[in-house]
Amino acid sequence: MKICYVKEAAINTQLSKDVILTEWHDSCIAEVIRRAREIADYCMLNASAIDYNGAFPKKEFELIAEAGLLSAPLHRGLGGWGAGIDASVTQQLLMLLKQIGRGNLAVGRIYEGHINALQLIQTFGTKEQIATYASEARDRHKIFGVWNAEASDGVKIIPLEDGKYRLEGCKTFCSGSGYVDRPFVNGVLPDGTWQMCIVPMDEVATVSDPSWWEPSGMRATASYKVDFSGVELQQNALIGEPGDYYRQPWLSVGVIRFAAVQLGGAEALFDLTREYLQKLNYTNDPYQRERLGRMAIAIESGNLWLRSAADMVAAYAPVFGGYPTVDNPQASQLVAYANMVRTAIEQICIDIMQMCERSVGTRGLLPPNPMERIIRDLTLYLRQPAFDAALSSVGQYVLGESNPAHSLWNQ
Repeated sequence: MKICYVKEAAINTQLSKDVILTEWHDSCIAEVIRRAREIADYCMLNASAIDYNGAFPKKEFELIAEAGLLSAPLHRGLGGWGAGIDASVTQQLLMLLKQIGRGNLAVGRIYEGHINALQLIQTFGTKEQIATYASEARDRHKIFGVWNAEASDGVKIIPLEDGKYRLEGCKTFCSGSGYVDRPFVNGVLPDGTWQMCIVPMDEVATVSDPSWWEPSGMRATASYKVDFSGVELQQNALIGEPGDYYRQPWLSVGVIRFAAVQLGGAEALFDLTREYLQKLNYTNDPYQRERLGRMAIAIESGNLWLRSAADMVAAYAPVFGGYPTVDNPQASQLVAYANMVRTAIEQICIDIMQMCERSVGTRGLLPPNPMERIIRDLTLYLRQPAFDAALSSVGQYVLGESNPAHSLWNQ
């Protein structure tokens, strides 16, 4: 991919340098999203070949790296275009994620985790940490992730006398096991607080349990259980202060990213359902027309939710979620809105799957038809944690407000 630069000599108009840079930057983003569509097309064609436990979309991430998408989440000054951290390009970020999800939800899940991790580093990390990890994503094509889920044998972070830290315990749902190079492996400190830390997987010894991951869908995410017991980390592997991971609005507003990936899967189902009916010449059936009409409305509703969410994020602060040292009185509003987006798009995806199944029948849902796999993947991917709490937070927010409905979400 051609990297976009603006030379000082090129700025020879009455426009300011910042305007020139912004225009050039926008053209770069448009090119990246165009490349993402091409990658998504490849992902879709190759999805059935990696639809088995233990698989990983290796070729897909080689294409993602070649297209500059591993460095896209970095600030502009670090070689990216701020996808996930620059609030002004949130709409483009969500469209990028939707494209990848359209191609393969497993790829979208891992790539969204990469964006999440780099957003956390650039929000809570030191300048030195940001520079180090930016170089690893940009120059060494390292894949980042966030492995936060755990069971009763979860990770403990134990301070040692020499200033290092030892990890004890396991993480579950470690998407990209064996391929994600720099995951967040957060754990509990002796005082009970939760600390973010990054583990350089190529420099330590861990034990993965592939047998733990035998799902019906999202097989190619390689979301194993990993035991980190005995891993020792330097102080600079700890990101932010204890408790930063759970700070709002960053924790909850990030749900709009995976909602975008999920909507991409729903769009793929819509396209495949329509193609299936067209091939069988069922386009004159009134019931099929009604279902496809409802599917089109649902898809467009999801896109409008994403667009509005992007506007909310951009209006909230220049960077995603604002600045950690500055309190924003609109934080609870942004969290509630993001939870509405998550809830609405989940239902849209469920509705799309049901209408697809009714439209194509049993014959259309048998392998190797890709609709069968997408429905399995999307069903599993929709099962994100704390659904009820997310919906309840919306109700809590609106019950505490007195603004009329037409101005409830105005910044």
